[in-house]
Amino acid sequence: MVKNLIICFGIIFFSTACKTTYPEEYPHPETNSASPLMLSGEWVPENPHEIDFFKLPRVPLEHAVVSDVRDEGGMYVNQHNYLVFHEEKFWVMWSDGPGVQRTDPDNHRNRVPGHDREGQIVSFAYSVDGMNWSEPADLTGLPDQGFGWIARGFWIREGKLLALVTYFNAPDYRGEGLALHAFELGMRDSITWIPLGVLYDNAMNNFPPKLLPDGEWMMTRRDSVGDVHIIRGGIRSFRDWKSTPLAEYKNSSLAAEEPYWWLLPDGNLVGLFRDNHRSGFLYRAFSTDFGLTWSMPVCTNFPDATSKFYGLRLSDGRYVLVSNPNPKKRDPMAISISDDGMVFQKMYYLVGGRHIDYPHVIEHEDYLYIAFAGAKQSVEILKVKKSDL
Repeated sequence: MVKNLIICFGIIFFSTACKTTYPEEYPHPETNSASPLMLSGEWVPENPHEIDFFKLPRVPLEHAVVSDVRDEGGMYVNQHNYLVFHEEKFWVMWSDGPGVQRTDPDNHRNRVPGHDREGQIVSFAYSVDGMNWSEPADLTGLPDQGFGWIARGFWIREGKLLALVTYFNAPDYRGEGLALHAFELGMRDSITWIPLGVLYDNAMNNFPPKLLPDGEWMMTRRDSVGDVHIIRGGIRSFRDWKSTPLAEYKNSSLAAEEPYWWLLPDGNLVGLFRDNHRSGFLYRAFSTDFGLTWSMPVCTNFPDATSKFYGLRLSDGRYVLVSNPNPKKRDPMAISISDDGMVFQKMYYLVGGRHIDYPHVIEHEDYLYIAFAGAKQSVEILKVKKSDL
């Protein structure tokens, strides 16, 4: 077993390749961090890519549409959806910008346009019940010429709701000028978003910060060349962070993209990575010291479409992971269930029959609310009762 290669020695170079069969070697953060097992059950074939994802069990759900530009011929984009519940309201934000046509306009409804272009803003909406939403409104305002904004999630800090937004040199987030900004919600006479300035330079987070057991906030950061870092802090001020390198994007068998982490019941951490080398599986690493060092990421047997995913621990102790598990395409979207945050035993079909991606999930009372994008042109919400999982 190879552990804790990073931080004091700089960036990791990965060499663990994906396999096609996976022995029942149960993972453990300290004693078996190299186990590839992440999906298990009698229903799982030896090669998980052979799962019929369209025949997964289904759960009852409610569906709502917040914003939809799918009939605009590929000229507009709605994507990067994030949810939060704050001050008796649900809030959703997303990247809202110009699109680039990739096919005939009449056939663009379920075809992804070119995206992340100059002039992109971040929009938001709110709801009392999570299903009936206000009209979309501008959160950021227009960027400078040549730049755009990318939605990066909500952060409740000291009782205040912050919207995190990355400023980028269009097109694509890589390049000079990248910076993570914060806006604060103001609600005196009307809903306004007050710009607070740069939270961290040369940074695009994947999801907003979460609290660690030691009292610090932590989130992942990608820099202008795509390398992945961990940043910790956020206590003395929203700008107070210390960054540590985690994974280099190039020159590695794992092209780590859109990283995510959660806390295990024993206080250890699990880190999950999308692999842009298109292995078709998620990679996983563990940390036993609150993210200061990490085990070498291992290719798991959890299938993936090379797409963004999101997970959280529920109040009843279970973990859920919402993702595109079909390695062939981002269709369908599924939700998987784990009792311990390391190995998932159940997977349910949520929605499909079209291009769907970029989920975000929150738990509120007896339900999960799942935001996602349809062909990067719609902001949609699913409401699922936890007891139906």
